[in-house]
Amino acid sequence: MGKYDALVDLLVEAVRDSHLNLQPDTIPVGVSNRHVHLSQADQDALFGPGSQLTKIKDISQPGQFACKETVTLAGPKGVLEKVRILGPVRKESQVELLRSDCFKLGVKVPLRMSGELEGTPGLTLIGPKGSICLPRGVIIAKRHIHMLPEDAQRFGVTNGQVVSINIDGDRGGTFGNVVIRVTTTSALECHIDMEEANAMNLKNGSRITIIK
Repeated sequence: MGKYDALVDLLVEAVRDSHLNLQPDTIPVGVSNRHVHLSQADQDALFGPGSQLTKIKDISQPGQFACKETVTLAGPKGVLEKVRILGPVRKESQVELLRSDCFKLGVKVPLRMSGELEGTPGLTLIGPKGSICLPRGVIIAKRHIHMLPEDAQRFGVTNGQVVSINIDGDRGGTFGNVVIRVTTTSALECHIDMEEANAMNLKNGSRITIIK
């Protein structure tokens, strides 16, 4: 039975790989839920001086990982508990929300690319060892596609270019305003948030195509 199961696994993998090879112009999807990136100073304030993040799994972009640690977000109208932290630490803390989260918290949050924090609102973050009031850093992430320079050449796009993407399937359609992000450390992936994914019946590993 063990040899049979191993053979079935090999066949499934071969079929999957051949299917993907027949889609050379498609890009895998990565679905993001709400999450937090912390600076070392803010991490120390929330979890204690010298605290270290506990990695539970790697995520798609090289060097990034999901952590065991979570925080509570508090806004003028409500709170969100057990919001996951993603590592490693950053120069400045950033909170990425879903649109529906903003209504619950009572904050008006702009669409931004990660790291573009000028003029963004703040929130209170509560951890097991303390709390902080972020003066800024709360965003809803713009749809974007990570890729290497060679991927950009293959797809005929450039860093910062705004494209549309097509989604097949019974709830398929088109998303516009998708930003191309080209770096030498990227893994090819289209990032959308959970609300956008649910609207188009997408999940991690679904495939999309670029419309220029």
